[in-house]
Amino acid sequence: MYHAYWNLERRPFEEDDQAMFYYPVETHQATLLKLHYVLENRRSGAALAGLPGLGKTRLVRILLDDLEASWEPRIHVRFPRLEPDQLVAYLAGELTGRRCVATGLDANLRRLEGFLKTNRERGCHAVVVIDEAHTLSGSETLETIRLLMNYEGVWTWLLVGQPGLLTALERMPTLEERLSVKCVLRPFSGDETVAYLSHRLRAAGGGDVHRVFEPEALERLHELSEGIPRRINRLADLALLVGFAEEQATIQAAHVEAVAQELLLVSPAWV
Repeated sequence: MYHAYWNLERRPFEEDDQAMFYYPVETHQATLLKLHYVLENRRSGAALAGLPGLGKTRLVRILLDDLEASWEPRIHVRFPRLEPDQLVAYLAGELTGRRCVATGLDANLRRLEGFLKTNRERGCHAVVVIDEAHTLSGSETLETIRLLMNYEGVWTWLLVGQPGLLTALERMPTLEERLSVKCVLRPFSGDETVAYLSHRLRAAGGGDVHRVFEPEALERLHELSEGIPRRINRLADLALLVGFAEEQATIQAAHVEAVAQELLLVSPAWV
């Protein structure tokens, strides 16, 4: 709608996973390096924690896309609130491609064991990503995951979630000690926020970020978003829309503050 007005080829702050929009901020690159280390050395598992909107899921996708074909199959569990026997059945079905063939925990464990053995003999290594893993705090499913990690050298588990995940792991030292690394994403600094905005605008076909945003607007955008990329995107997107509607030459701090207030009224949590 507004991209032509700002001399852009496309909207720069869409919530998508196009590679062109990924900005390699230090905290993300360091996390990718650690996770690559865990996988390349075929360790049992790792944890990735961070506030909502920091880009955890995007990092996992980038990581999986970078892997060679021998890291197969790759399972991404996006709804982890499963009972232990349900999780085992789900994994058995995803790994073998034969869902609901066997019933009962014992039968599905045998399916898992058989597949993992064959997969290793083929020179492959499975990857299991558990998204929203913080929701498993205090559940028997975390204990099941720990037990499944006893199948060493055949798969790597990535537990991804909000900071509560780290608290849950502290309460389960027997699981925590099986994780080779624990990565924590942090919000962007002020300079990183400006660099991120600049990168997204350039990727959308634009030029200098200061041609669009006044310095005070950039400062307020960082302060109000608290350096969280998802919030930065929402604020910047709406600010560009308002600037277009009002036929402004640049985005000013008042525009950012106005759209932030509107977002807060709609969603106090900003997530």
